[in-house]
Amino acid sequence: MARAMFQYTKSVLTKVSFDANLFYKELQKALTQLLPHEIEELRRWLESLINDKPELNDCMILLEA
Repeated sequence: MARAMFQYTKSVLTKVSFDANLFYKELQKALTQLLPHEIEELRRWLESLINDKPELNDCMILLEA
């Protein structure tokens, strides 16, 4: 079940990546629902996504807490 949530989170974030504000809000929600090891995996996935979409770089501040 937890793995399904991680996959769902990646799917949602990919779909809203066109809008940095919406992406930020969805990322905030995801961080409240994922397990700590999934958050670390999400961080690595986001780094590769941000290479393609640098406008989302500001959202990484959520992961620095």
